[in-house]
Amino acid sequence: MERFYVTKGDIVRAKTQAIVNAANTSLLGGGGVDGAIHRAAGPELLLECETLGGCKTGEAKLTGGYKLKAQYVIHTPGPIWRGGNWGEEELLANCYKNCLQLARQHEITTIAFPSISTGVYRFPVELAASIAVREIVSFLENDQQMEQVLMVCFDDTTYQAYEAERKKYIKA
Repeated sequence: MERFYVTKGDIVRAKTQAIVNAANTSLLGGGGVDGAIHRAAGPELLLECETLGGCKTGEAKLTGGYKLKAQYVIHTPGPIWRGGNWGEEELLANCYKNCLQLARQHEITTIAFPSISTGVYRFPVELAASIAVREIVSFLENDQQMEQVLMVCFDDTTYQAYEAERKKYIKA
């Protein structure tokens, strides 16, 4: 997967055309990645988000990037982990699918993702990594326009989980 990379760092510093915001359903900012993106982008991001009417879990909406290095922010509310019997896995898969489809629709060729739902929403990191990597690889196998997908992990544990999953798809 020469177009898919895992790195450790801060997603607001990603030099991609779009970054993904692990948002809440209001799209009006919050903690974690969401708060960091809103702070870095400036107040204009909140003003645009106020016009969008929120976003359902697993869906995605696009805004400008404002003061970010990225031109766009794709917002997707991930599922809250409730033990795994409430459709959390499908909802998380939909986050990645819908972000990538929205990027394709807007001719975005480079995108950076955070580890969606693994912070305060408590989605198990290893399971989240498996789902995210599967969806990204599946998309890339069927799309030649996307030049780079970057998974930006905030800590070592998350990085190791995503990199281990990514390596499963590398052909020897």
